[in-house]
This record gives sequence, C-alpha cells and structure tokens, in this order.
Amino acid sequence: MAPKKNSWPVLQFEESKDTIYLLHHWTQIVGKVRLKKSPWQNHSWHVSLYVDSQGLTTGLIPYENGVFDIKFDFIHHELRIKTSNGTQDRFGLGGQTVSSFYEQLMEKLRFLGINVKIHSIPNEIPEPIPFSKNKKRLIYQANAAQNLWKTLVQIQNVFGVFRTKFTGKSSPIHFFWGSFDLAYTRFSGGKAPEFTGQVPNIPLAVMKEAYSHEVFSVGFWPGSEAFKTPIFYAYCYPNYPDFQHAKVSPEQAYWSKDLGEFMLNYDDVRKSSAPNEMLLEFLQSTYDAAAQLGNWDRENLDCDFSHM
Repeated sequence: MAPKKNSWPVLQFEESKDTIYLLHHWTQIVGKVRLKKSPWQNHSWHVSLYVDSQGLTTGLIPYENGVFDIKFDFIHHELRIKTSNGTQDRFGLGGQTVSSFYEQLMEKLRFLGINVKIHSIPNEIPEPIPFSKNKKRLIYQANAAQNLWKTLVQIQNVFGVFRTKFTGKSSPIHFFWGSFDLAYTRFSGGKAPEFTGQVPNIPLAVMKEAYSHEVFSVGFWPGSEAFKTPIFYAYCYPNYPDFQHAKVSPEQAYWSKDLGEFMLNYDDVRKSSAPNEMLLEFLQSTYDAAAQLGNWDRENLDCDFSHM
C-alpha cells in the first residue's frame, strides 16, 4: 500500500512574499468594506474574513438593498461580488496592483448599487502607502495564493476540532486582514487589565475593547519581512509572568521572548507523520498552561463535543 500523501502544502515566505504582500493589502481593502457596512460586534469580529471551499469570504454584509458578499476565489483566481438581488460582478486577480485592485473593487461596488467609502490607509503595516497610490508592480503567483489558501483549509479543520473542547465564550475561526493571520480565541469570562500597548495604525480604543476580557488565542501567520518563518502561535492576555516557563508540547514548540508567545514552526507540523495531532497537541498544551495560570473555571468552561 502506498504511503498516505501529506495534504499540508509547502509554504515558504521568500518564494511567496510578493503574493503575500498583494493579498495582505487586497484583503485589507475588502475587509474595510465589511467594516464600513457592518454593525459593530465585540472584539471587532465584524471585520474579519472566513476560509471557505474556494478561498476567503466576507460572509454576508448588509447594505441598502439587502445583503452582499465578496469572495477571493483562489481556484479561478478572481474576486467575486454577489448581492441578494441576483446581481453580481467579478474581476481577475492576475496582473493587479494594490491601486488597480482598489479602483476596480470600488467601481464594481458602485455598479452594483453598493455605496461605501473606506479609510484608504492600510492598518498594522509599517510605513503604509494609501491604496490608491500603491502602484508597485509585483507578480501575483497563482500557485502561491492557492498554497496559502490550502494551508488555511488544513488549519481551519484542526482549529475546528480544538474549538469543540470549550463551552465558554469563544470567537469564530476567522482571518484578520490587519495582522494577516487565521485566529481563534477563548475567553475566561473575567475582565482583563486595560490594554496599554501600541499597534501600527490601529486606534487605542479598538485595542482596549479587543482585549477588554481575559483571553487565550491561537493562530497561524504566514510570515513577513521582519519574521520570515510561517508559524503557529499561542498567547494569553494578560500575559502571566510564568506563562513563558510553562511545559508545553510538542518538543519543537518554543517561547519567543520578543513577541511574548509560544510558537511552533509550520514546517515542523507539515513534515510530521501526524500533522493534525501535532498541532492539536500544541493548541491543547498551551491552553492548559494559560488556563491553569489564570485560574480559569475549567469545570464549567471545558467540554468535548467531538464525539457527538
């Protein structure tokens, strides 16, 4: 019998960085449309995107004539907009700059009767260039975009299993376009100390509300120019002093002093003989450490619906 094929894609930042740069900016533009048209949800859950069977989607967004959604289709490599009135439009991702993507999306929305004006400065990006002025000629690599999406699909499935083990308040599994990561968060139910940190181009009031309550968060980040390794991360807020000394697994997991969180390299998971199990081990062991240090009410918060 032939060995089972590993369905976790190879993902290397250096080979994909131009595509990641474009997608980071394009998802911000689409995400800001959702932000502008949607009612506020706690912890900014109304701004994120979601992994689906073809790429990333906004889900339903309300507007004057009903609802609409916007989807990145990484199978056919196009952006699609559909409304509840039966109207739709699309355009290809290949050959687009940040500015041309921005102009096309705004034009298509106007054509469909969707009136929206977004803040045109990227968030959480050092030295941001306004979308309309960013004419950098970078190559959109279809394979790189598809590999990133297929990676997110695999992670979504594992995070989904982990999510079944908690009955308290928790977030959707969602993609944040500011930080460009797929994330999932659990809440203890208790309030947290007021957030006082700084995030580039994010109002402090937004961050204070996002971290108003005690949390444990996990996620996946495909890398950046400053940190070029695709990684899984786990952190808690408040960041308990002894969290960094906790015994977590698998053995490849490590503490990042600079970022104040546990990390596990994506390649260690991908190359594992049991990637799903290795990732679940990382998620569970870091949660156990955070919940113990934070004295979470685990008798009433923990559960397991995976067998149902």
